Amino acid sequence: MAKAKKPAPNTIASNKKARFDFFIEEEFEAGLALEGWEVKSMRAGRVQLKESYVIINNGELFLFGAHISPLTSASTHVQANPVRSRKLLMKRYEISRLIGQVERAGYTLAPLSLYWIRGRAKLKIGLAKGKKQHDKRASIKDRDWKREQQRILKGG
Repeated sequence: MAKAKKPAPNTIASNKKARFDFFIEEEFEAGLALEGWEVKSMRAGRVQLKESYVIINNGELFLFGAHISPLTSASTHVQANPVRSRKLLMKRYEISRLIGQVERAGYTLAPLSLYWIRGRAKLKIGLAKGKKQHDKRASIKDRDWKREQQRILKGG
């Protein structure tokens, strides 16, 4: 029998800055507790993860700083707060493991991308260690070298 393929995720927004600022050790998938207007705005692609981060509060994970712009056609009786904190939904053992890593090992949690899977919004979280300035310079140098290699291969 053939294995059922997992559907390709439809990316809503990604946080490229996170991969530049941090070494991503491990990735996790979390659901989000959203309001209706936020889902509509996500479907329209009005999300920004650039300045967002994940914090731990009372044994729960929250996404802070993610900006979801409300649509102009949003309902008039809903007070839309574009940068409200949104609860992340994960299994208890995953949350406790992440809390242990963050508190004891000095890791941080960085949101990497937001995407749809089977009609549900999911957030990819990275367990990350911060990069020093010289690490960032090395990343830039490496990226430029790879770009140069591609140029040489195309031209030759």
